[in-house]
Amino acid sequence: MKVTVVGAGNVGATCADVLATREIANEVVLVDIKEGFAEGKALDIWQKAPVIGYDTRTVGVTNDYSRTANSDVVVITSGLPRKPGMSRDDLISTNAGIVKTVTEQVVKYSPNAIIIVVSNPLDVMTYQAHLTSGLPREKVFGMAGILDTARYRAFLAEALNVSPKDIQAVLMGGHGDTMVPLPRYTTVGGIPVTELIGKAELDAIVQRTAVGGGELVKLMGTSAWYAPGAAAAQMVEAILRDQRRVFPVCIELQGEYGINGVYLGAPVILGRNGIEKVIELQLNDEELAMLETSRGHVKEVMDALDNMTKANA
Repeated sequence: MKVTVVGAGNVGATCADVLATREIANEVVLVDIKEGFAEGKALDIWQKAPVIGYDTRTVGVTNDYSRTANSDVVVITSGLPRKPGMSRDDLISTNAGIVKTVTEQVVKYSPNAIIIVVSNPLDVMTYQAHLTSGLPREKVFGMAGILDTARYRAFLAEALNVSPKDIQAVLMGGHGDTMVPLPRYTTVGGIPVTELIGKAELDAIVQRTAVGGGELVKLMGTSAWYAPGAAAAQMVEAILRDQRRVFPVCIELQGEYGINGVYLGAPVILGRNGIEKVIELQLNDEELAMLETSRGHVKEVMDALDNMTKANA
């Protein structure tokens, strides 16, 4: 199995490192536009192999997509990271151009690859990659829900003083402030979380999750990378090992939840063919209202991208 990670920055390099360490693929190719950057990161990861004990070969290239040919999965992390005071939507114009160019190269050399988008603003960058690739929605989707639920579960584990391994959760909607929390579907060792924590404390955790990326930007001056990179690698693992894991991912909804043509996080079964099935939960009125708010926000950003595209045509 061969995986390409486009963008050798913090997120891309972390993703490649996790893929190699866990021996998820035979070969991982890192691509970056900066001369020697991907080569150096890949070499560093490869030199760690004798220490940790893994066989995955990591290779880095500068803008040479021919080296990525016949990849099974391609993870796109390219783009500018957020800076303090910058919203995800501020990134749309520059990053859309980057994702479009990258996607064109990806499908040229790996027409059968499954594409996972990590670039921000996530929902609209997934839209851009889907438009550019011409591939079915089952093969082009975004990583956001796994990261958001990881943050949510980590905060819950801390508050409850339990292992994060025992916490299962689902979040839906857009990536960021308008995400849709679903405490009804959150369990701790099979126990509904509402039986273990008060509403006020749970609401505070949900709110912290919604601005989780911003919290890290304020602390570090740039976007997170360990958790996002690992989350993308987990998606790759589910695909290559045909695990049929149930994950929330960003996908174009085609009638599910009464929504058409908007890219939102929803629970899916992830396996060798990419998205094997979109799972429709029975949301209550409050949850549906939050999902509609999230849909409206993402649609606004999609429309902004469409208008930019028309203006530049």
